Amino acid sequence: MAESSRTVTLPITGMTCANCVATIERNLKKLDGVQVANVNLASERASVEFDPARLGAPALVERIRRAGYDVALGEASLGLARLGDSVDAQRLERALIAREGIETVAVNLATESVRVRYIPTLISQEDIRQAVSGAGFEPLEAEGDQVDVEQMARQAEIDRQRRLLTLGLSLTLPLFLMGMGLDLNLVPHDIGHAAWYDWVMFALATPVQFVVGAQYYVGAFKALRNRSANMDVLIAMGSSAAYFYSLAILFGLIGGHLYFETAAVIICLILLGKFLEARARGRTSEAIRRLLGLQAKTARVIRDGLEQDVPVEEVVRGDLVLVRPGEKIPVDGTVVEGRTAIDESMITGESLPAEKGPGDEVVGATLNKMGAIRFEATRVGKDTALAQIVRLVQEAQGSKAPIQRLADQVSAVFVPVVIGLALLTFVGWMLLAPTPADGTPAFTRALINMVAVLVIACPCALGLATPTAVMVGTGRGATLGILFRSGEALERAGHLTTVVLDKTGTITRGEPVVTDVVVTSPDWQEETLLSAAASAERGSEHPLGQAIVAAASARGLPSEPPARFEAIAGQGILAQVGEQEVQIGSLRLLEGRGVETQGLKAAMSTLHAEAKTAVGVAVDGRAVGVLGIADTLKEGSAEAIRELGALGLSVQMVTGDNRATAAAIAARVGLPADSVRAEVLPGDKAAVVRQLQAEKRVVAMVGDGINDAPALAQSDVGMAIGTGTDVAIAAAPVTLISGDLRGVARAVSLSRGTMRTIRQNLFWAFFYNVILIPAAALGYLNPMLAAGAMAFSSIFVVSNSLRLRGLRLPGAAA
Repeated sequence: MAESSRTVTLPITGMTCANCVATIERNLKKLDGVQVANVNLASERASVEFDPARLGAPALVERIRRAGYDVALGEASLGLARLGDSVDAQRLERALIAREGIETVAVNLATESVRVRYIPTLISQEDIRQAVSGAGFEPLEAEGDQVDVEQMARQAEIDRQRRLLTLGLSLTLPLFLMGMGLDLNLVPHDIGHAAWYDWVMFALATPVQFVVGAQYYVGAFKALRNRSANMDVLIAMGSSAAYFYSLAILFGLIGGHLYFETAAVIICLILLGKFLEARARGRTSEAIRRLLGLQAKTARVIRDGLEQDVPVEEVVRGDLVLVRPGEKIPVDGTVVEGRTAIDESMITGESLPAEKGPGDEVVGATLNKMGAIRFEATRVGKDTALAQIVRLVQEAQGSKAPIQRLADQVSAVFVPVVIGLALLTFVGWMLLAPTPADGTPAFTRALINMVAVLVIACPCALGLATPTAVMVGTGRGATLGILFRSGEALERAGHLTTVVLDKTGTITRGEPVVTDVVVTSPDWQEETLLSAAASAERGSEHPLGQAIVAAASARGLPSEPPARFEAIAGQGILAQVGEQEVQIGSLRLLEGRGVETQGLKAAMSTLHAEAKTAVGVAVDGRAVGVLGIADTLKEGSAEAIRELGALGLSVQMVTGDNRATAAAIAARVGLPADSVRAEVLPGDKAAVVRQLQAEKRVVAMVGDGINDAPALAQSDVGMAIGTGTDVAIAAAPVTLISGDLRGVARAVSLSRGTMRTIRQNLFWAFFYNVILIPAAALGYLNPMLAAGAMAFSSIFVVSNSLRLRGLRLPGAAA
């Protein structure tokens, strides 16, 4: 992305099919300054990258409206203090309307309140409150940002469709029964052929055609005005042909059979399908809504020594926050007092609570299980881990997977081709079809078959096939602590053949710990040996020294600062602890100080064979023991590698360690020796990835996202091991928030399942149209059945995508 560009997301209303997507994208790209425009039919959002020096977000909104669509708006009502007179009201209106994202402002002096309609993806209610405060007024109350105003706007549209559907069905059902009664000779002849019978059918059909079906005429007009054609054009043409043909018969202009019920049933079945599709489509974004619902609504902060409950939006960096057992952590921060266990499963996917104490980081929206803690707020509002996760998932859901390109290309010409086929159907039946035995006029048969072709064609299924699956797949990943940055990353992960794992911090914890305390002197014990060593290392900044101090602390052993401390580079340390002279380090260090080391060598050799660092300990010139220190395996590393193998993936380990250490680690996790690449410098890891790619492999690199950034960028799919508070690792298309290596197998399985669903959806969408359009053209489909089939096709695609929510993944609950 260029430095001068800006990206905004706009919630769109009024889209019905893939042609609508193409129309909006085409109109946005016509604006001078727009660089990229991606519209997602499933999430009903447009992501636009543009040059803010050449145009602003209001111009984008205006262009969308000119194209015949709209943006979803939220409403906020705020009580006001210090609102004096009409001059104040006008000043407040000017201050608010100048803010980007605010559409209308209505100030009521009588009730001392203001009602604002705004675009929720451009400005939040907290931003509006700050704008009111900045204008010199005090906002007293507001609906919190916890209300999903975009979802409320979409729900209002669904409710409107439900009312129209209820009206349409109440008129169409009796109309359908009247029409079928005539066709099946169930209505007495004198009633069925009475003039009033036809007029009753007309009276029932007309409101359906022009009230319930008005949206299709409006949509068709707007599409044609933009020199494009969408689903609305097909529905308007098909239902109008049946309706106006029947109208001509009713007025005696031509003779024939009435098809009022056909026109009404077409509109109602399409509307029913769209209504059910909208409800099902809403479930594709449940993961995002669940994430948003995790946020605590209030926080208990300590200000000026007093506890007070404040809305979570009012917490600022540096606030001291108190959280009691059973309460949610409101924002991200660092513990300053107290110890507890916190359930982070909603963020990381990890089921076991994480122990927290002073200095540890806590993540907003997680659940405090045990003790009371106080922590300093470090990330609030849009900077919290939860807000970052939601943003990343929304960006991924709004992106396009490469597999969608074919559907986009077909959708661009689909409706014009269908209209052409419908006209050919009409001409063919008029000129080539034999005269039917039942005496049906050729014009009638040609018209009905043309209508069937128009309404059976479904560009909607094509448009929904990929984005609905991507939405559900990325949402499922987020609930498991797997963040895909784009639809492309989600797709490419399913094609992997090789996974390269960095050792330190990925397979292992990346933090040395004391694993063995071997006492070689009968006068010493483990506790006294470790305590003396920890005292000597109290002045050390070396990771091995810090590991020794941590081990003593974990056992509750005493240690005291050394009176004298000296570090010998590459060998060890010398220290004066009380009256004792302590030496810790290599055999070379000890032997150089005259220490007899023969009793240490066997223990040190054993530890070296286990890929551990062995350091000797001598006190007052006499060897007393050996400490074994190692970078321990992460829980689940061996299981993760087995799962990757079960998926048919080749697993490689790359490390800068010596071959003996690397081979020992590989053996512990079940990797064969030929899968280990040892003594690789950090800068050379990208070369390893390139070498594998030269062998025609599709490679994933899994690392910490910092030292491994070049290799992550070089790989086909970079997977960064993250933490709950740092999810934005720029080099990696995939982030595993919890740091659990088992997430790699889950990510690959989820990608494969999503791609399988997309292929099923696309097959259905193409198969449906390829088979049923010719069937309709050949006269095998009644227009009413055609409308029902069209409605079902979109519902099938969305429902099939929703099945991903129950996809079985390695080590994860369905």
